[in-house]
Amino acid sequence: MKKGIVWLFGILIPSALIYIVWLGYGVLFEPNVNKDVAPYTLYVKEGISVHAVYAQLLSDEVLDEPEGFLLIANRKGLEFPKPGHYIITEDMSSNSVVNMFMAGLQIPVKVTFTGASSLAEVAGKLAVQLMQDSSSVLRALESPRKGWEGDMSLGAYLPDTYEFFWNAGPETIAEKIYQNTIEFWTPSRILLAEELGLTPAELGTLASIVMKESHKPEDRPLVARLYLNRLDKGMKLQADPTVIYALQRKSPGIQVRRVLRKDLKIVDPFNTYYIKGLPPGPICVPEKEALLAVLNAPLHDYLYMCADPDKIGYHAFANSYNEHLRNQRKWTRYLNRQNIYR
Repeated sequence: MKKGIVWLFGILIPSALIYIVWLGYGVLFEPNVNKDVAPYTLYVKEGISVHAVYAQLLSDEVLDEPEGFLLIANRKGLEFPKPGHYIITEDMSSNSVVNMFMAGLQIPVKVTFTGASSLAEVAGKLAVQLMQDSSSVLRALESPRKGWEGDMSLGAYLPDTYEFFWNAGPETIAEKIYQNTIEFWTPSRILLAEELGLTPAELGTLASIVMKESHKPEDRPLVARLYLNRLDKGMKLQADPTVIYALQRKSPGIQVRRVLRKDLKIVDPFNTYYIKGLPPGPICVPEKEALLAVLNAPLHDYLYMCADPDKIGYHAFANSYNEHLRNQRKWTRYLNRQNIYR
């Protein structure tokens, strides 16, 4: 009888131990992610503890068997996961999730920004998509960039979609965007700009005016050539968007739907009714399509334009000043009928 009991325990106890070890191995090293929430995205900020991360995983029911996560994290000495943007997939085990946090194996994020009226606005658009605060990004954007110094700096950062690590440093962010601007300016495009009598930065300044003048892709190249024609003849650009920009420099936040005759006389280096030639820098961040509209502007002889009330969003072009005045009177009557006086 005693031999039978000894034999029984000799079989059962090792079997139970093997089963327990097998269960433990499965909890730690087998796939352990809830398929209903995978892939799961997690943003970890600097200084967040592994216990806080564990609490988040518990709350969102990410792990099927969560107990092993803290066990293995403690065994490996993980106190603070490296900051970053992580994606937990359904094939991951608790062990691989811990290893990911320890090594900082984060996934880059796609960051997009479009045109902006200031570097501060660019910084804000970037910061809200990344871990950095906008003031740090702004300081990095304000660093001098060769070819786009001073007032030209607004043209140094080409709006586009970028990939960054979520915790990328401000200097890294600014430099990558600037390098994209450099890459846009291929030798052939630089040559096209030179043929127009412009540097890349100056062409960006003109492109920013074209952007503000027209939102229609098919209208912009015609607007661009008109401004180029005026520059060639030594005429003032007399671009209404530059007047609005000058007004907003003087009174931030002012809304201008109609440029008044008195506005044309504002003394400001960006007011192209006041100065001759290009303003000292862009009036917004020029986008790629606007740059190409200037570079590829089709030839025509127009020197005057006015918003077209018969085709809202487009311009009525003219060769002569008298023809322009007729177009201008039509637009003025339209504004009056709409009760737009400012």
